[in-house]
Amino acid sequence: MDLLLLDELGELPSGRIAVLDDAHGALAAALADRTSSSVVAHSDSLVNERRLTHLGVEIAADLTSALVGAQLVVLRLPKSLDALDEMARTAAQIGANDVRLVAGGRTKHMTPSMNAVLATSFEEVRASLGRQKSRVLHAAGPKAVKQPWPQQRHHDDLGLTVHAHGAVFAGTRLDAGTALLISQLHHLTDTEGTVVDLGCGTGILAALLARRFANVTAVDVSAAAVASARLTTSGSVDVRRADGLSEFADASIAAVVSNPPFHVGTTKDSTPTLKMIKDAGRVLISGGELLMVFNAHLPYLPRLKALGRTNILVRDNHYVVTRTIRD
Repeated sequence: MDLLLLDELGELPSGRIAVLDDAHGALAAALADRTSSSVVAHSDSLVNERRLTHLGVEIAADLTSALVGAQLVVLRLPKSLDALDEMARTAAQIGANDVRLVAGGRTKHMTPSMNAVLATSFEEVRASLGRQKSRVLHAAGPKAVKQPWPQQRHHDDLGLTVHAHGAVFAGTRLDAGTALLISQLHHLTDTEGTVVDLGCGTGILAALLARRFANVTAVDVSAAAVASARLTTSGSVDVRRADGLSEFADASIAAVVSNPPFHVGTTKDSTPTLKMIKDAGRVLISGGELLMVFNAHLPYLPRLKALGRTNILVRDNHYVVTRTIRD
């Protein structure tokens, strides 16, 4: 995939090159070696961002600072069409007048809708020939487009306006798993200690928790999620970009509430959540609580029971909500 992208770049510009969501740094490193132009990299994931720090390229904290003035934007196609739309619109709005975008993906994950999304922001969109089960989309000729991101939606049933950037799971919607978890928040014990919304996404859970608890912290690995949650919670919550619970001290948290992801990009992966459950055992105080929702088929119950006394609070056709009391 990376080699195909590099082969499709054509003549490199003399100006700024932005590399987006480069998981391991191979693209940014190769471009830094090939040109004396300014190469700036941005990854939504903090985990991926940390892999870029040794490359000697500029690291942008957000999408806007990465794309401003860019003549060339290079990226792996995201799973979310909304994420692609925000990237394309931002590039068309604040990139150079001649900015072009080159995006690669596995053919099996690509759809005609991706071409349509790019065509909203660029006059010319074309696809490369496929190679090794991958393909590249080229977009050039930026249009004068509006910027609807971040979007917002008011939920009357929650009394809450939800804000969302394109890369955040579920956007401004209330997904079914989170809705089921909300219905069980009353099981949490009253506490003056810290309550953490782990994998906060748009910050819906954190905003609701802040109505009851004085010390709420929202954590997510995604820059887009953190920016969204800060808007949704309107300053009522400490929102942090962090890799899980790694920044919290031992026995420092009274409760953790989480609707964890089970995908990394387009791949199903339970590893981050299994790690989170293990780490919850480190950061929770004795008697602390872990309230979690997850798809019923996922292998979390044995790990939760190893952490402490675990009860299933509710289940439906898809999801289970559990409450675990730390031993």
